[in-house]
Amino acid sequence: MTDSAWYGVTPESVANKVAEHISSAAHASKAILIDCFAGVGGNTIAFARSGRWKRVYAIEKDEAVIFCGKHNAKLYGVDQKISWFHGDCFDILRNDLSTLGPYSVIFASPPWGGPGYRTDPVFDLTTMQPYSLDELLEPFRQLTPEIVLLLPRTSDLYQLAKQNATQAKVKAIHYCMSGASKAMCVYFGALGAL
Repeated sequence: MTDSAWYGVTPESVANKVAEHISSAAHASKAILIDCFAGVGGNTIAFARSGRWKRVYAIEKDEAVIFCGKHNAKLYGVDQKISWFHGDCFDILRNDLSTLGPYSVIFASPPWGGPGYRTDPVFDLTTMQPYSLDELLEPFRQLTPEIVLLLPRTSDLYQLAKQNATQAKVKAIHYCMSGASKAMCVYFGALGAL
């Protein structure tokens, strides 16, 4: 794996739990999972291993990282269940996957802007780099309202609640290891009970 991938990959136990939650919460008509920042495949592999999805699409802009992701998927025996796309996720959603919206759930674990997020007691999602919360959600919502974001554990819940157009409350779950929160997933759209 690349040096930055070791830092950014979701721990396997967290990825498996996230995959389980999304699999059970998505309506049966949602047969496709699109991982917009697939990295080396930690979450992508967990989605493919769940057996829930007809197809998993993995998008990553770093070619060396995709190579690692494909290798990891093969090690886990799910390489035939994943289609990999190299490039900008927003371009690929718009140009290659635009017809899949009614059948899809989008998952995104976007770059958070480096380790600086750890020092903020509440992480301001408007300053997340290279994409702010608005810059992520607007193009994702053009494809489907069913979106799951993996974000820093200290993300501003008020900012997330303001983004929620379809529900009275935002669904947010902290994923923990050894009693400590590692990240938070926020669930948008018509995703059922978690």
